[in-house]
Amino acid sequence: MIRAAIALFLAVLAVPAHAIDIQEVTSPGGIKAWLVEDPTIPFTALSFDFRGGASLDAEGKRGAINLMTATLEEGAGQLDATGFARAVEDLGANFSFDVGDDSLSVTMRALSESRDEAADLLARALTQPRFDEEAVNRVRGQVQAILRSEANDPQSLASKEMAAQAWGDHPYATSINGTPDSLAALTRKDLVAAKNRVLARDRVVVGAAGDISAEELGPLLDKILGGLPEKGTAPLPRQADLQLTGGVTVIDWDSPQTVVSFAGPGLPIDDPDYFAAYVANHILGGGGFSSRLMEEIREKRGLTYGVGTGLATGIYGQTWQGGMAGSNANIAQSIDLIRQEWDRMGAEGVTDRELQDAKTYLTGEYPLRFDGNGKIAGILAGMQLIGFPIDYVNTRNDRVEAVTAEDVQRVSQRLLRSDDLRFVLVGRPEGIDSDPPATN
Repeated sequence: MIRAAIALFLAVLAVPAHAIDIQEVTSPGGIKAWLVEDPTIPFTALSFDFRGGASLDAEGKRGAINLMTATLEEGAGQLDATGFARAVEDLGANFSFDVGDDSLSVTMRALSESRDEAADLLARALTQPRFDEEAVNRVRGQVQAILRSEANDPQSLASKEMAAQAWGDHPYATSINGTPDSLAALTRKDLVAAKNRVLARDRVVVGAAGDISAEELGPLLDKILGGLPEKGTAPLPRQADLQLTGGVTVIDWDSPQTVVSFAGPGLPIDDPDYFAAYVANHILGGGGFSSRLMEEIREKRGLTYGVGTGLATGIYGQTWQGGMAGSNANIAQSIDLIRQEWDRMGAEGVTDRELQDAKTYLTGEYPLRFDGNGKIAGILAGMQLIGFPIDYVNTRNDRVEAVTAEDVQRVSQRLLRSDDLRFVLVGRPEGIDSDPPATN
């Protein structure tokens, strides 16, 4: 059920060992980008995030933007799928196309000597995709295989049920892959329409890193993106209203183990309490073996191999969620312990040792996040997508260090109420019955 992967990824950043110099660049055509210049290696990385992503699917066309995205590299202009792949390979370049609920992401990695030729190819993929019938049907078959696999995967079933209960009629409530019926009905015309809904200059944010100057980056951006429409044909998604109510949903599944997904209210990254919540989550269930839930459920009682929590900070809606799996006989006890720990954080707060250990970890891992130009470009694009200021990477450590025990207790009292937790169980848990979600 995790939404907005980029947002969740960026949330764990702290301050690097040295300040990062980020330049703001505007192309001659008006396209803005953030750039970290590094001429030490003849290599350039570009990341493009188009706002809205798969949430911009037209009504009745769920899965169209996902299928379209997966087919962008299957030929462009005069090049069919094989010819396009060969052209990219001959340049020593790499393109990737991915989509989620919040954005459609495109990346380009290229050597400096072939950067312009790679940009030409990428521009063709974005503006002149072929959507050949053979390629579309092949990719459609791959997505259909994913849907069949998900229908037989307890974790997928739990995630989909939780999303459906959480988000009502918002696109977050359904899979970006669509359904077997909606996927089968998609036509080439639908893919062209889907492209025009999301791939537009008013939707894009850009991160760049590597062997390229600001003067070189501007014209390159216009070459890649200048042929796209100025505006997308669909409005950006509305904010989602969280529909979750407390209780338990059991999905019968013949297995000796039960998969557990649980979620309650979360908060956006721009909330004043966000960093306090992030530190609280690390202590509660996000810190691996050092977290309270792991200590109580695995270490003390051996009821599971692992349990964890996370802040799912989607751009259009947020939850505080977690998951685990265990034997059918132990699930009832595990749920009781999760509820107890959910409430204890607000009632008792955290110790000075827990707080300091969490800060040390969260501020110490950051240098590992910047170990390549590709990652840097992705982080720069993600920062803009979320709305972070340009100096965020150099100031975030101060925000984490500023969190106090009082801050953690306050946000925990605000959000961590066990009565608000919805549990979705896939299995045959002993001593637990489903209760229907309350009507909001």
